[in-house]
Amino acid sequence: MNTPEKSVAILVHGAFAESASWNGVIERLDGNGLPAIAVGNPLRGLADDAAYVRDVIAGIGRPVVLVGHSYAGMVITQAAAGNEAVRSLVYVAAFAPDLEESALLLSSKFEGSTLGDALVPYPVSSGGNEFRIANEKFHQQFCADVDADTAALMAATQRPVTERALTDNLTVREPAWREKPSRFVLAELDRNIPVAAQRFMAERASSVDTREIAGASHAVAVSQPDAVAALIVDAANDDR
Repeated sequence: MNTPEKSVAILVHGAFAESASWNGVIERLDGNGLPAIAVGNPLRGLADDAAYVRDVIAGIGRPVVLVGHSYAGMVITQAAAGNEAVRSLVYVAAFAPDLEESALLLSSKFEGSTLGDALVPYPVSSGGNEFRIANEKFHQQFCADVDADTAALMAATQRPVTERALTDNLTVREPAWREKPSRFVLAELDRNIPVAAQRFMAERASSVDTREIAGASHAVAVSQPDAVAALIVDAANDDR
């Protein structure tokens, strides 16, 4: 009898973060024998970002559990659509869009987001604007449950996102969560994506397992890596 090929966890960061934001989660996945790769999300536009993630998946050549934080939920929803290599999806304080829903639309669907007041816009040479979170507002807005030194480092290494990426809709025929099992980590005190919006998306996607983390900020993968890693491990084990 052939042994099923072991999955790899592909971790995709969202706006205002970078691939090292998964470090704590990767350490715990490694301790559970689950290989993981953190992808550097370009944050330029949904179709292009998803195409890049699909290239990474193809290059690995093994089944994957595809994990997205924040805006990367948009990316994994598109990248996994019709992709047989993707066994399951894990949304970490992330958007799980349906057709004709952008990140901007979903973030404003429920009250509670204070992100707009924290953003600094500036033009980019390719056209339009991109956004970063003001350094002095980053700690409370993005990662209120981490220490000040960690928050300052995260603010300094944040990756800006284009307005185009935040306003793009899916270009696939149907979102991947309609065809693949999905799991959700919800962040109770998220100031970027209100937890009410996260609950709505998890319920709509018929989440296999939803875990709401009390007191967690938007940066739940940084502040609560044990809880995030545990759900990813469960997803990988169930997919074997």
